Amino acid sequence: MDSEETKITVNVIERAAVDFREETIYFLMTARFYDGDSSNNRYCRADDNSGNMANNDPSWRGDFKGLIEKLDYIKALGFSAIWITPPVLNRSDYDFHGYHAWDMTKIDPRLESAGATYQDLINAAHAKGIKIIQDIVLNHSCRFGLKNFFVPKYWGDRDNQYWGTSNKINYYDEYNPNFEYNGLDVEPNSGKSWYNGDLWQKEKPTLSWNPDLSDWGVQKGFDNNGRAYYRCQWPDLRLFDPEKFHTEWLKNWEDETCQTGTIHEDCIDLNTESAVVQKYLIDAYTKYIDMGVDAFRIDTVKHVSRNTFNRRFIPAFKEAGGEDFYMFGEVCTRVNEVWNKGVAPLSTPFYTWKERSTYSDDDTTAAHEAYDYEQKQGTGNQPTSDNHALKGNEYHKPDYSKASGMSVIDFPMHWNFSDAGSAYNQRGNDIYYNDATWNVVYVDSHDYGPNTESRYAGGTSAWAENMTYMWTFRGIPCIYYGSEIEFQAGCPTDKGSSAPLSSTGRAYYGDNIEGSVQVSDFGEWSNATGAMATTLEKPLAKHLSHLNKIRHEIPALQKGQYSNEGCSGGMSFKRRFTDNSTDSFVLVSLSGDATFSGLPGGTYTDVVTGDSKTISDGGSITASCSGQGNARIYVLSTAKTPAPRKISGNSPYLK
Repeated sequence: MDSEETKITVNVIERAAVDFREETIYFLMTARFYDGDSSNNRYCRADDNSGNMANNDPSWRGDFKGLIEKLDYIKALGFSAIWITPPVLNRSDYDFHGYHAWDMTKIDPRLESAGATYQDLINAAHAKGIKIIQDIVLNHSCRFGLKNFFVPKYWGDRDNQYWGTSNKINYYDEYNPNFEYNGLDVEPNSGKSWYNGDLWQKEKPTLSWNPDLSDWGVQKGFDNNGRAYYRCQWPDLRLFDPEKFHTEWLKNWEDETCQTGTIHEDCIDLNTESAVVQKYLIDAYTKYIDMGVDAFRIDTVKHVSRNTFNRRFIPAFKEAGGEDFYMFGEVCTRVNEVWNKGVAPLSTPFYTWKERSTYSDDDTTAAHEAYDYEQKQGTGNQPTSDNHALKGNEYHKPDYSKASGMSVIDFPMHWNFSDAGSAYNQRGNDIYYNDATWNVVYVDSHDYGPNTESRYAGGTSAWAENMTYMWTFRGIPCIYYGSEIEFQAGCPTDKGSSAPLSSTGRAYYGDNIEGSVQVSDFGEWSNATGAMATTLEKPLAKHLSHLNKIRHEIPALQKGQYSNEGCSGGMSFKRRFTDNSTDSFVLVSLSGDATFSGLPGGTYTDVVTGDSKTISDGGSITASCSGQGNARIYVLSTAKTPAPRKISGNSPYLK
């Protein structure tokens, strides 16, 4: 594939107002999901050491052609949105996941095929009523900088016995002026697609910011493999332009240095307070909005100042995509409490709010001032909200005047998701989010399980209960690929290149979805064949398709405020959503009996069993429910929103 095929074609679209709380999200790693075109499969430099080569398992394996072919599978499960890992051109020794960007303005050709470009994927998904969420990275580039923006030249010597031609690694490829790296094409002299001959030099460079490079190429020591390493060899941050990159290493994950320091040697920290960096990032990513991308998941949010988000990135992406353009950020706080080790400006709810003071016009100065101000306010003087909460039985209009415009992954709930009850017990923290009903909620991901670095392994019934909880309680539910069959349960989520991918949570999924299926609507399917038929008949897959159909029919389960007032039962609550055309009220009891008192009068129908109860104002309803993962979901029939009858499904848990 030549470089012309990887250029972005902008397809500017008109956007209707969208409330993303109406969606449910299927999260997948594109390169590990389904291989539709083996000609774009590629190994990375580290695949030999990892064991992937020995397993005949290229880390770059799945692609857009494969994803397009399996859209019906995702729709059969009932999901209406797909979150894909970053699709931009990557460059590192192990870059299949997409988080090591080399060119944010180009799509990686290892994901594309003729007739299956990124634009083709977006169009194909939209034709089926499915939205595309693009994972974007603002915090960092790859180890080599960014093409056409800034690329350092590291020290290297092809004659070096530890790294050059005399060693197996042969790291320093010979420069070929007629070859341009694009991840896919093989450089003819080296025979590598991960060629790096353009990224090193033996001669000391002259740099405009005048760093002290008097130790250029001087031996520094030996690494754990017994190889000598050298000054100004990768990844020496002195070689990066300080206008474009932060040139210090992270010193503490839980203080301000985590926003101005490089977090990993493959993730060089961009100077996000610099106008030139902001322009690059905004120009790059607004093009994907123009192509029709429906939402952004934003990586490593905790490592960028909230002030910079509020001043620059959020307004720019809202301008491109409209005020309803949905963004949710990863504020990675691996702690059980809502306030991250007592540091408010590095905590998950913090990023859902606007700034509440005025800072310097200079973004670098302002980022420090904002962090310092909020750190002094502490956790006890952070804003609170009741946007998530019913007042009695009544919905009230949320106040978004102080909202940042960016939502978050609910990391505190995720970290406490050993079981549904523990996650449910986190609801008291909802006051600290501007509106917790916009949080994305998941059990596990490509990085972590609940309070662990392994995929969830609580058992099938516990998984079913977790899913029932996520699909009925507040927030936007999200499942990581394969959870519908407990794929790789208990395996480490990510071992980098120290273990084959087949032994981790990032294993290739395609063998489980060979075959086809006919889909008539979300969660409605027939005539499945092959391994896909077996997968779709798994208990959790059937449970998800039923839950998705239920949630789709009940606005209160999507967007409703909630309350526990008058609700007795282990996990029981009521939810309501009201607007000009909708009045949806629902009672939910999970995995056990519950009594709901002080209710609005009328007829309530349980969409699981079809049971109907009519009460007068102030009356009560008792819901009889047994079995882990089971639920009673009584919907009030209102003038604006009549209650549905029993919603059919094939879940072995909802009965």
